[in-house]
Amino acid sequence: MNECFGKKFILNGKLQSSDHFDNSLVYEGDSVYEVLRMVKGLPVFFYDHMDRLETSVMLQNKKMLADRNSLRRDIIKLSKTEKKKEINLKIVFNYNNNSENYLIYYIEPIYPSEEQFKKGVKGILYHAERKHPESKVINHKLRSSIYHKLILEGGYEALLVNEENCVTEGSRSNIFFLKGEKLVTAPDDKILSGITRKYVLEICREQNIDVEFRCVNVDEIGDFDAVFMTGTSPTVLQFCCVNDIYFNIRMPFIVRLRELYLRKVEESLRMFAENN
Repeated sequence: MNECFGKKFILNGKLQSSDHFDNSLVYEGDSVYEVLRMVKGLPVFFYDHMDRLETSVMLQNKKMLADRNSLRRDIIKLSKTEKKKEINLKIVFNYNNNSENYLIYYIEPIYPSEEQFKKGVKGILYHAERKHPESKVINHKLRSSIYHKLILEGGYEALLVNEENCVTEGSRSNIFFLKGEKLVTAPDDKILSGITRKYVLEICREQNIDVEFRCVNVDEIGDFDAVFMTGTSPTVLQFCCVNDIYFNIRMPFIVRLRELYLRKVEESLRMFAENN
């Protein structure tokens, strides 16, 4: 199955037809990547994603295959090939023996429905730890294993559980636990700290919301009022249950948090457009 969702993609700065897209350039060798949300042809939190991409490349002892100005121009070039209201865009730096390539392409967006925002989604527990949680690298084996378990159990997202039986992060998101008006989330050194998470924490500082940084033990999940995830696609999305633990999904606190986050999204789009 071709991972490229659009009609065109960028390979090393040049527009190509998606008919020529080669999945091996993503999944063979080592790949460092970022996924950005595109809204009306503009990338959300572009500069934050570039900071993280550069950090991931450095932590993997690799070299940047394109600088942020080149990537910015490439994204604009690709966005002009077809107009999409909202879609995700993937940047991949692939290192395979003596071959080094970078790709920019659209991927099929899987966004929560309005019903899922209202009713919440199912989370499942999955015992696994990322080898290098602080850098965004493709782990095809782990991703495939989690995907199959989600299908079998009808889950939306997997909460990763470490050897200490504590929740660290989601398979493609960050996880927050809510008790009253206090949030608990894993420390930065235990996870891949997401861009959405960064801005949720910024909102917490602005709104004087108390945040405790620790990993929650599986045995205490039921003690919390709510659990939600943050990420590029789900934004701020609540779980109705985690395994067989159910939560109240009528939480104005989380609805308000998502509204404030979406304001940050609009600000980032304006910033990118003004720098054009």
